[in-house]
Amino acid sequence: MIFHVTLEHAEDDWVVAECPALPGCVSQGRDEKEALDNIKEAITAWMWAEDQKAIEQLPVDRMQMVVAV
Repeated sequence: MIFHVTLEHAEDDWVVAECPALPGCVSQGRDEKEALDNIKEAITAWMWAEDQKAIEQLPVDRMQMVVAV
């Protein structure tokens, strides 16, 4: 999957990365490379957490499968 992210240089010289498509998905790094590496990890964690919340809402009598995207 492909996501757009924003990078912003903070006053403390850290770089803040945010994924606008995923509310609350924010990370940071000491430089742009580290911020991008960290936001990729944050996106993965955000999507996993949302999937776990969705699983809890599924009816128990419905077949479940896992797919890779």
